[in-house]
Amino acid sequence: MTSDQRLKISLLLLRLSIFVVMFIWTLDKLLRPDHMASVFERFYGISGLGSTAAYVIGGAELLLILAFVAGLWKRWTYGAVLVLHGVSTLASFGRYLAPFEGHNLLFFAAWPMLAACIALYLLRDSDKLYSA
Repeated sequence: MTSDQRLKISLLLLRLSIFVVMFIWTLDKLLRPDHMASVFERFYGISGLGSTAAYVIGGAELLLILAFVAGLWKRWTYGAVLVLHGVSTLASFGRYLAPFEGHNLLFFAAWPMLAACIALYLLRDSDKLYSA
């Protein structure tokens, strides 16, 4: 297998694995709008979001990640996924300062995914396997 083939497979695996995480988070918004509202209040300081906001945000996010997993408009979709995950990672900053309290240790999984998002964005022009 050539290094170009290995790169293409690696980038596809990054795209698929990032999609899986983002898809579950999106489903959470659509299936549990009350949970989305509590997350936005706790981590982003945005209160008062109701079901309609959850469905709009979740629907827009679903369109984004479907375009992302298809490899469409890479500069924009890969960039948007990177920004969304980056904001989410940084919004949890307080959790990193107390890693052994509660379930805070789980928040550290966001960092390798952020690195994967950055790598995929930087190498987006080489991501050609099963990509538009």
